[in-house]
Amino acid sequence: MTPLSSNLKVFSGSSHPRLAQEVCEQIGIPLGRASTKRFSNENLKIRIEENVREQDVFVVQTACPPLSEHIVELLITLDALRHASAKRVTAVIPYFPYARSDKKDEPRISISARLMADLLATSGADRVLTMDLHSPQIQGFFSIPADQLTGVPALCARLKKDDLSNTVIVAADVGEAKDAGRFAKRLELPLALIDKRRYGDDENAKPAHVIGDIAGKDCLLVDDEIATGGTLFNATEFLLERGARSVSAAVVHPVLSGKAAEKLRASRLKRLLVTNTLPIPIASLSEKIEVLSLAPQLATAIMHIHDGSSVSELFT
Repeated sequence: MTPLSSNLKVFSGSSHPRLAQEVCEQIGIPLGRASTKRFSNENLKIRIEENVREQDVFVVQTACPPLSEHIVELLITLDALRHASAKRVTAVIPYFPYARSDKKDEPRISISARLMADLLATSGADRVLTMDLHSPQIQGFFSIPADQLTGVPALCARLKKDDLSNTVIVAADVGEAKDAGRFAKRLELPLALIDKRRYGDDENAKPAHVIGDIAGKDCLLVDDEIATGGTLFNATEFLLERGARSVSAAVVHPVLSGKAAEKLRASRLKRLLVTNTLPIPIASLSEKIEVLSLAPQLATAIMHIHDGSSVSELFT
């Protein structure tokens, strides 16, 4: 352990311990020791098994199934660390829970992303570190400092190793156009846009038009996350029917909910490049999926927060 990290500790919840371990390996410190006991009534007791008094503590917990249990586990862990007299506690949440519930677009519903922000602060988090929020305005929900990293630079660095001479970046829908522009700018590639229409709450969205030249091109669909996969797989067929030579995708968060894994195997999508902000169950793995670790980026951000360096430098 270096002198700089002598009072730095990283703990992991049960959602993604492998990522937390990779982060610790990057920093050069052991993973913090904690234990969790589940009682017969399903209550959880979390005990921090080492001294954290006056320590700078980071807790890695992402939003994956069972989601509600992982949220409660994180909140209890934050409270335990606060009452153990940690000097500062940072919640490291690679994929933020309820990120899609960021506005009141129906009567009598919760703005759940704001609720998550309030719960984190109330439970003892002094700051939050997350990645690629579905809506950037969620940062404004926090009463504590919240840093948002992005997996786009890492994805682009990996993509640059491929032959991109015939590639065009394609935004899977209008809402993704701005983020797709970041890929196009970093990779110095042309940009196309799919006009997608969604009806009701069935999570099905159908592409209607494409703006840009994709005929004979290798199309790279980009999005912040893949949930059920309806958007990407429909877009894949849509582009191939309109003359695209091949279709691949680059996505930060591999949610892969519902029957997404089955749809991926059956689809004509050539490759799905994702990051490890979420663990991918073995049953969902496919030869089409390539996983890129963001542990180096998270570890660097943690060190910058720990020593007071600029986090914004990580975006350049």
